[in-house]
Amino acid sequence: MCANFRRTARALTQLYDQAFRPQGLRATQFTVLQFLSLAGEVSQGQMGQMLAIDSTTLTRTLAIMLRHRWITERRGEDRRERWLRLTKAGETQFKQALPAWEKVQSDLRRRIGEQPWKDLLQLTNRVAEFVITQGDSL
Repeated sequence: MCANFRRTARALTQLYDQAFRPQGLRATQFTVLQFLSLAGEVSQGQMGQMLAIDSTTLTRTLAIMLRHRWITERRGEDRRERWLRLTKAGETQFKQALPAWEKVQSDLRRRIGEQPWKDLLQLTNRVAEFVITQGDSL
């Protein structure tokens, strides 16, 4: 199962990366922009947990996004804690990339079919939630 999920994830990531290329954006960066647009300000730890991204990968992605000034950070009470939020440039970048994301989503949904699309989303969310919450007990 793991190999199939990873293969699918790589193929989808390549598809979205291609769609975001004109905006100078990667799929991983879009995910962070989308997450922050919905969540507002969150800690890096919370983001990593909710998106199931390891700390090293998330730190690397956030560093690039900070350089582009798409996000801003502030330190928490604990010096190790980082709080993140979108900047105006990040909001603009997200809004400019959203039509490309919507087109890929729409094309995939149409080609896969409405019910398989819904079933796939439900199944992948269910598997991810199970592994995140109970994976240590396997």
